Amino acid sequence: MRLKRTHTCGELTATHVGQEVVLNGWVENWRDHGGVIFIDLRDRYGKTQIVFYPQYEQFYPLAKKLRSEYVIAIQGIVRKRPDDAVNPNLFTGEIEIEVTDLEVLNESAVPPFEIKDYIDASEDLRLQYRYLDLRRPKLQNNILIRHQMAQFTRRFFSENGFVEIETPFLTKSTPEGARDFLVPSRLHKGKFYALPQSPQTYKQILMVAGFDKYFQIVKCFRDEDLRKDRQPEFTQIDLEMSFVDEDDVMGVMERFVQGLFKEILDEDIAIPFERIPYDVAMDKYGSDKPDTRFGLELQEVTSAFKGSGFNVFRNIAEQGGYIGCVVVDEGTRVSRKQVDDLTAYAKHLNSGLAFVRYRNGAFDSGIAKFLGQPEQNALTTILNLPQGALLFFVGNTDREFAQTVLGAIRLRLGEMLGLIDESVKKFHWIVDFPLLEFDPEEKRYVARHHPFTSPKLSDINLLDENPAAIKARAYDLVLNGNEIAGGSIRIHRKDVQEKVFQLLQIGTEEAQRKFGFLLKALEYGAPPHGGIAFGFDRLVMLMTGSQSIRDVIAFPKTARAVGLMEDTPSEVDEAQLKELGILVVGKKK
Repeated sequence: MRLKRTHTCGELTATHVGQEVVLNGWVENWRDHGGVIFIDLRDRYGKTQIVFYPQYEQFYPLAKKLRSEYVIAIQGIVRKRPDDAVNPNLFTGEIEIEVTDLEVLNESAVPPFEIKDYIDASEDLRLQYRYLDLRRPKLQNNILIRHQMAQFTRRFFSENGFVEIETPFLTKSTPEGARDFLVPSRLHKGKFYALPQSPQTYKQILMVAGFDKYFQIVKCFRDEDLRKDRQPEFTQIDLEMSFVDEDDVMGVMERFVQGLFKEILDEDIAIPFERIPYDVAMDKYGSDKPDTRFGLELQEVTSAFKGSGFNVFRNIAEQGGYIGCVVVDEGTRVSRKQVDDLTAYAKHLNSGLAFVRYRNGAFDSGIAKFLGQPEQNALTTILNLPQGALLFFVGNTDREFAQTVLGAIRLRLGEMLGLIDESVKKFHWIVDFPLLEFDPEEKRYVARHHPFTSPKLSDINLLDENPAAIKARAYDLVLNGNEIAGGSIRIHRKDVQEKVFQLLQIGTEEAQRKFGFLLKALEYGAPPHGGIAFGFDRLVMLMTGSQSIRDVIAFPKTARAVGLMEDTPSEVDEAQLKELGILVVGKKK
């Protein structure tokens, strides 16, 4: 390579006119205007128009052979564009380069899709050719913003006294809510490491070790069924603090978020954030990560159906269940087809959805024929109904299930009716979660967050008396209906941790086998401590306005956990398996 760049393709302006420069980059497009060849040369900094004139006979024939995605180096003189050719939408739009020398660094096959932000190509094809997809300006910008966010994160926590400490990737298999990825040991056949679902136990150990402020931008791994915004490997901003309570952790996080949004988006975020108790969030929004940018709050109407002639709801009410309602004031905005779509959506969530319209002082359509005068009077009083309202009902003997379904209907209505202002950013904390929840299939309590979360001090006595009523010292940070961080104050006393293990039916032997190192550490002066973890990929997705976390990860997997570019997962040689002492059962020959 003889022509090494003096400037980038996004740097030159009218102030450089007359200078001789060298640019390196990719040919974005090629145009022949009566023998004069115009090319947009692109690198990650931008693009510059370069011009080849026929009088440069030594390389002009070579210039005619250039095509999209060829890698070239050019030398030339910066010229001002004619006034009618200035491109005000391009930083370099005032100038062009009259090329005086050309070096072709590499040719390119015809790309399977255009390297444009708006392309008509399937995601699978783009992931297969990820190295081409990543040349698109939008994706490059996403990755660059991710870099800026990571740099700000390290700077912020370092300046606030946190120490960045790496924790192991080859660790112990512990139950944390999803399947572990297992790594076989060659030196200890029949034994396995696990890739960490989070650094949870390690960061607690660091607090015992006296590092009172820890943070890490860390990879985590979960072998779970994937959804749109899940990946088998994902990134967290992980941190832990000693000698703190909930206010201390949440206060630092609020300042971090405020600084991050100012640094990256130049947006002013007001703090402190609102704190919403879990029970209130479920009652009003049917979600523990509610989108509070619009109304349509849930209203309970169980009492209206006690003794009702509508048997389905009467049975739910008499069994102590829950019947909730969402009221659309201007019900005429919702068509019958949209009502049918919502009903189908509720069915997909394993629930029914009832509706009724209120107009001219009476109920009609939907379940109106099942509503006697007592129910009608009760609904009118409870809901303070306006004329033209449309009511949607969900009922179930399981209160939380019914609220969750109705919350999903609320969100779908907000999107359908255009009630969500996308320019608004609403942050809030969800607090006072239940510590435990009862799993009817396993017939035991399971941890709502994880088994190391501390119960509220006022609820310690309920560990024996009423475990279901215990509230956790946990807190989730929510932005526009997306959980972006979650954490808690941890258990720092061995006796309390052992008691929680007992409630979770983790026996003494199992607890020692899986968590013995942590229990032992708690015997040696463990300080009170707590922390939180941000979903870094999701945070980048929200801050870049992307539709999927796959658009902010350089090399993501598909929804089937497949790496299409490198073809993973893949088979390995029999010799490797034999060395590890592994026999693959049911392997196709």
